[in-house]
Amino acid sequence: MRKRITIVFNQPQKSRYDTRCEEKAVSAVLNAVAAVRRSLEELCYNISVLPLVPPLESVRAELMRLDTDLVFNLFEGFAGEPESEALVPEVLTERSLRFTGCSGGTLRQALDKVRIKALLRAAGVATPDFQVLNPRTLDTFCLNFPCIVKPRCDDASHGITDESVVYDNTSLKKQVTTLSRDYQNGVLVEHFIGGREFNVTVLGNGLCTVLPPSEIVYTLPLGKPQLLTFASKWEPDSPEYKGSNAVCPANVTGEENKHIYTTAMLAFQRLAGCGYARVDMRMDETGELNIIEINPNPDISPDAGTAFQAKAAGMSYTRFIDTIVKLGMEKKHAD
Repeated sequence: MRKRITIVFNQPQKSRYDTRCEEKAVSAVLNAVAAVRRSLEELCYNISVLPLVPPLESVRAELMRLDTDLVFNLFEGFAGEPESEALVPEVLTERSLRFTGCSGGTLRQALDKVRIKALLRAAGVATPDFQVLNPRTLDTFCLNFPCIVKPRCDDASHGITDESVVYDNTSLKKQVTTLSRDYQNGVLVEHFIGGREFNVTVLGNGLCTVLPPSEIVYTLPLGKPQLLTFASKWEPDSPEYKGSNAVCPANVTGEENKHIYTTAMLAFQRLAGCGYARVDMRMDETGELNIIEINPNPDISPDAGTAFQAKAAGMSYTRFIDTIVKLGMEKKHAD
């Protein structure tokens, strides 16, 4: 009998992001749903699709009624409620239903960039110096410029623009004030490292595979900081998008590749240990890799970086999706 797989995802909804044209990031999940469904059909699984909509109580009720062998979890949380991303794996764990990707606990931890940086430092992994600031605590600022100012608990580069990199107290105050108004969970200020930027995907349960790394190669107009802004990811007509290109596999030496591999593996094992995650890092002037972010359950659309890394490892897209399914099936229960 064919295994039953239910693709669960967040149905895009109107939200506060709409006023800032950031709904593009919110609706991108639909591309992943369509691609994953095609691959699962090719693999002859019995497929159903479950779009989830607020409120959270109705999500829980839908999941409690679900009858399936495996949930392919593409739920990214509801727009404006990033903390809701953990709900699906938490309920599935409660029901002992198998699912793909990371646990609810991992997703909750990763959402808080400050908590992740503390975990990394405790494990001996380098990450840029940082502070949490708001307009009332600006006088405690003690980092060296330049710095980057970003929401403490958000993803998909929401809130990241060219103005996010600050070089003096005036621009720092402006950005901290703006993000404190627009995002409710605090503002992270960290030393901006402008060296080579890599990201790499790790997947597995205990025994893990590190896919070939990508490097973001910037050819931006003069004066623009070299970083992935919201426009770089979601606005194809922008100079930021056109000037931020992923090269995979990255052009690195054997020693550099080993350094990227071990750094990503250590970060993944410290945070998740099972499922799949993308680790973003930048190289400082000494050659040290600093973890910028860890993104569990990253975008796996065919045109996303994680899919390109799988291709560089010799996997077709369908084989990549089947690998994710098999990792989910391996678990005794959803723990």
